[in-house]
Amino acid sequence: MVSARSVAGQVFLLQLAVVVLLVAATVVTLAVQARHQGTEKARDEVLAVAEAFANSPGIVQALDSHDPSAVLQPLTERAQKRSGVDGIVIISTDGIRYTHPDPHQIGKHVVKGDPYWKAVRGTALTDSEVTPLGVSVFAEVPVFRPDGSVAGVVSPEIKVKKVNEAVAGQLPVLFGAAGGALALVAGGSALIGRRLLRQTRGLGPAEMTRMYEHHDAVLHAVREGVLIVGGDGRLLLANDEARRLLELPADAEQRQITDLGLTPGAAELLSSGRTATDEVHLAGDRLLAVNVRPVDRYGGPAGSVATLRDTTELRTLAGRAEVARERLQLLYDAGVRIGTTLDVVRTAEELAEMVVPRFSDFVTVELLEPVLRGEEPAEASTEMRRTASRGVRGDPPLYPAGELIRFASTNPIAAGAAGGHAVLESDLADSDGWRAQDPERARRVLDYGIHSLISVPLQARGVVLGMATFWRADASPPFGEEDLSLSEELARRAALCIDNARRYTREHTLATTLQRSLLPRTLPKQTAVEVAHRYLPAQAGAGGDWFDVIPLPGARVALVVGDVVGHGLHAAATMGRLRTSVHNFSTLDLAPDELLSHLDELVADIDHDEANGQGVTGATCLYAIYDPVSGRCTVARSGHPGPALVDPDGTVTFPDVPVSPPLGLGGSLPFETAELTVAEGSQLVLYTDGLIKDRDRDLDTGIEQLRTALADAVDRTPEATCQTVFATMLPERPRDDIALLVARTHLLDPARVADWEVPSDPAAVSHVRIDVTRQLETWGLDQVAFTTELIVSELVTNAIRYGTQPIRLRLLHDRNHLICEVADGSSTSPHLRRAATTDEGGRGLFLVAQLAQRWGTRYGACGKVIWTEQSVRDAVADPGAGLGDNLLDLWTDTEL
Repeated sequence: MVSARSVAGQVFLLQLAVVVLLVAATVVTLAVQARHQGTEKARDEVLAVAEAFANSPGIVQALDSHDPSAVLQPLTERAQKRSGVDGIVIISTDGIRYTHPDPHQIGKHVVKGDPYWKAVRGTALTDSEVTPLGVSVFAEVPVFRPDGSVAGVVSPEIKVKKVNEAVAGQLPVLFGAAGGALALVAGGSALIGRRLLRQTRGLGPAEMTRMYEHHDAVLHAVREGVLIVGGDGRLLLANDEARRLLELPADAEQRQITDLGLTPGAAELLSSGRTATDEVHLAGDRLLAVNVRPVDRYGGPAGSVATLRDTTELRTLAGRAEVARERLQLLYDAGVRIGTTLDVVRTAEELAEMVVPRFSDFVTVELLEPVLRGEEPAEASTEMRRTASRGVRGDPPLYPAGELIRFASTNPIAAGAAGGHAVLESDLADSDGWRAQDPERARRVLDYGIHSLISVPLQARGVVLGMATFWRADASPPFGEEDLSLSEELARRAALCIDNARRYTREHTLATTLQRSLLPRTLPKQTAVEVAHRYLPAQAGAGGDWFDVIPLPGARVALVVGDVVGHGLHAAATMGRLRTSVHNFSTLDLAPDELLSHLDELVADIDHDEANGQGVTGATCLYAIYDPVSGRCTVARSGHPGPALVDPDGTVTFPDVPVSPPLGLGGSLPFETAELTVAEGSQLVLYTDGLIKDRDRDLDTGIEQLRTALADAVDRTPEATCQTVFATMLPERPRDDIALLVARTHLLDPARVADWEVPSDPAAVSHVRIDVTRQLETWGLDQVAFTTELIVSELVTNAIRYGTQPIRLRLLHDRNHLICEVADGSSTSPHLRRAATTDEGGRGLFLVAQLAQRWGTRYGACGKVIWTEQSVRDAVADPGAGLGDNLLDLWTDTEL
C-alpha cells in the first residue's frame, strides 16, 4: 500500500495535485475564453444589427421627418425581435432618443459619453457598460445622409446575461472532459506510484537521502576497493580505493572491464561474474585479494560485486603468522597425541612421530637405563639407550634405536644433558665437538645431507630423563634461535609424559610382581581334580584377580576364584589379604556359604578401617568344594560370575548358582549354595569377569563366546581348554585382569572306600579294630595297621563315650594317604591338651595327634566328623619304636 511518507506516495500525491490544478486552470481558462468569445460575438452581432439598420432604406428620411419616433419605433421593435438583441435605440445628433425598448425613455436625452460623440463624428464602435440591469454590450453606428452628414446614431444592445447562458450551456461538456482527463491522469499516476514503490521499497525521501549519503560515504571511505559490474561486463561503479588499486582512468565507468588495462586474470575474473574468495591477482606491483559475488541471487539485477584488498604489505606478516599458527598447532597436537599410553618407549616414539616432518626431518630420543626400568635416575649420565628414531627417510646413518650409546663430553647431546638446557648446532660441518664422537659416522651423516641439530634434555621435576635431538637435512633451512623455544616446549611436554609413564611402569612392575607373588606358584598335589590355570594382568596394570586350589580333608578339594575391583598396588595387596583369609577359613573346613559369610565380615571390617578411603568394596568371590567320593560339588558365590560345566560329552552348561551381593555389602543377608552332581571327567571352569566383559561386548555376548570356546571339549585336557579359551576370548588390549581355572573331576574308586556303622557299645571297639585290620590287609597297607588300630580305637571310643548316634567309621585310601573319619551326631568338639600325671584319661587325642600326619574336626548339618590323615608312603615297617618314644614323652623324669 502506498504511504504518504514514502517517495512513491509523495510523488503520487504531487502528481495528483498538479493534475487537479491543471484541470482547474484549464476549466477556468476555457470558461473565460468562452465568455470572451461570447462577448466578442455579441459585439459583432450588435455592430452588424446597428450597421444593417443604419443602412436600411428610408432610415435617413425617417430621421429627418417631423415625427421620427412614430416611424422608427415600430421598425426597431420588429428588428429587435428578428435580430435577438435586447433593444435598438436611435438617437438624434442632439442626444434625443427616437426609439427605445422602454417607451417612457423616448424623447429623453441620453448620457452623452465618449462612444456617442465618436459615433456623431462618424465613427462606428462597440462598447459595454454596467447598468442597473447588468452588464450590456452595445454598438454606436452613425446614420449618414447622402451628403455625408450624420443624421443620427443607431445603438443596439445585448445584455451579458445571454452571453453567460450560452457559456453555461458549454460547461457540462467542459467539466465532463476535465473529469475524464483527471481520472485518466490519476490512474496513470497510481500506476507510476506503484512501480516507484517497488523500486524504492517503500522508503521515504529522508530515508533515501540518508541511505544515499551513507552509501556514498561508506563506499568512498572504506579501505577496500569495491567494483560493481553489470551483467554485460561493463563497470557500473568503482569507489576511490578501487580506482587507486587498479589505477582506473577517470572515464572507467560504463566501459567494458576488458578495456580498462587490467591483467588478463583479473579482467577475466571480474567480467565473468563467477564466485571467488580471496583469489590473489597482480595489479601492477600490488598483490590483490579479490572476492566476487553475484548480486542477482539476492534479488538484484544481473551482475556482480567485487571487493579488492591489498595484501602486499601483509605477505611478510602473514607468513610469520602462518609459521606461528603451525607451531601452535604442533604444540596442541603434541599435547593430544604424546602420552596416549603409559608406556615409556611408546611415548618416546610418539614424540618422534609428531615432529617429523612438521618441525624436523629426523628425530632421535635417548633415555637413561633406569627410566626404561621405571626407576628414577640417581644422577645425570652420558650413557643412554636410543629409544626412538624416526625420519623422512628410513636409512639415516645415525645410531639405530635400541643401541646403548656413551656420548663424548664434547657431543652436544652430552653437553645438553650435563647443563640441562637445549644446545643448537646450526652447522654440523663446523661442529668439532659433534664430529669427535664418531668421525667416520659424522662424515656419513654429513654426506647424507643432515646439516643442523637441536638437542634438548627431557627434564621432569628437575631430573634429566634423557635427550631428544632434532635433525634437519637437505633443502630444509638450518635450525635457528627462534626454533629453540619450540623444541624446548616439545621436549618439556614429552618429558612429563615419559615421567608419568616411568612412574606407572614402576608401579605396574611392583603391582605385577606383588600380584604374581601372591598367586599360587605351584598348585598342591591332590587326586580329586586335574587343574590348569591362566592369569593375565590388565594392560592398565595388575589388579585383584586371583585363583586357588586348596586340598581339604576327606580327599576333597576347594576351588576358589576371586576379584578385587581396581588395579595397582592397593588392589594386589587387598587380593593377598583375601586369599590368605580364604586359606585360613578353609583350614576350619567350613561350608562354602559359611566361608563367604566370614569373608564378607572381614571385608566389611577392612573397609571400615581403611584410613585413606580406598576401600575394597566391589570384591567378589566364588568358592566351590568338590568331593571325589560322592561326585558332588557345593558352590557359593558372592557377586561373582557363575561357573561353566563341561560334561564328558562336550555339552556346556552354566549351572544356576544363587548369587549374593559382593563381599562387604552382604550385611545380614544369608549366602546360599548350590549342590551340583558332576560326572567323572567333567570340567569345571571358573573365571573372572574380565574374560567375558569388555568395551566391545556385553555380558551375554561374552557368555555365548565362552560357551562356543568350551564346546566340543571331549578328551581335551584342562591345559588345552585354557589355551583354547584364551585364544578365542582374549581381548587385544585387556582392560581388566583375567583369571581362569579349569578343573577336570575324578571319582575315588569305590573299592578304596570302606565304612561301618558303630553301635553305642564299648565292646564294639574290638570288632571295629578287627574289621579295619582286614580292610588294610586287603589294600596292602599292613605297615600302618598297628598305628591305624590305635587311632580308630581312640576315635571310636571317644564317639561312643561322648557322642551320640548315629556313629560311623569310614576309611579312604587315596593314593599315598589313608584317611580315617569317625562321625557322630554330637556337635561337641574334642580339644587337644596335655594331661596331668594324676589324670586317668585325656591322653588319647594327644596320642592321635602324634600318630597321624594331620587331624581335625569338621561340622555338618547333623553332627561332626573327626578325621585323621596318614601317609602310607613314608610309613616305617616297625612303628612301635616311634610310638614308644611318643608315649614316654608324655611323662617327665620328675614324674617317674
